[in-house]
Amino acid sequence: MLTTLNTAYTDTRAADLAWALGREPLPALATLDLELADAKLQLRLLGASHQVLLEEERGNCSETVACLPGSSTPLPLGVAKRVGNWEYEFSARVEVLSPRSFAGRAQELLALVSDHPHGLAGVFPGSPHAFTALLAQHHDGQVNWRTWHAYPQDGQLVATCTKVGVRASARHLTTG
Repeated sequence: MLTTLNTAYTDTRAADLAWALGREPLPALATLDLELADAKLQLRLLGASHQVLLEEERGNCSETVACLPGSSTPLPLGVAKRVGNWEYEFSARVEVLSPRSFAGRAQELLALVSDHPHGLAGVFPGSPHAFTALLAQHHDGQVNWRTWHAYPQDGQLVATCTKVGVRASARHLTTG
């Protein structure tokens, strides 16, 4: 699903992004509700980037990557944590592209996400290449999502990848 976000472009630099787990739902400009196997997932586009809410019988998980006032946790390159009965893995990278490469990559990603049944993309006013996009899937007992945050003025594309799955010890308890 592709939407135009009717808001100012507030997180205007990749360096302004912060990461947080466990935040309450923030006001969203667009949402996509999904059911992937036994998990309910809500992809949320914020004026300041994205939030993903995961709900399953074993618990809830909330990930926020956005320009968060007062946040002291910058965007990490990688995180591996236990969240309840889940293993949570997060990774991020920043690509710096030439203007021509950036435009091509932006079009490619927006086409991929907007045509996918588990994808949500929002374009900010002022530039067709200023966007945030999320794509989710369920694979092999894990819920995964990828996100892209585009900063055309700097030629920066922030890509994140998250995997959430049942801890091995918890998996043995439920199958044994």
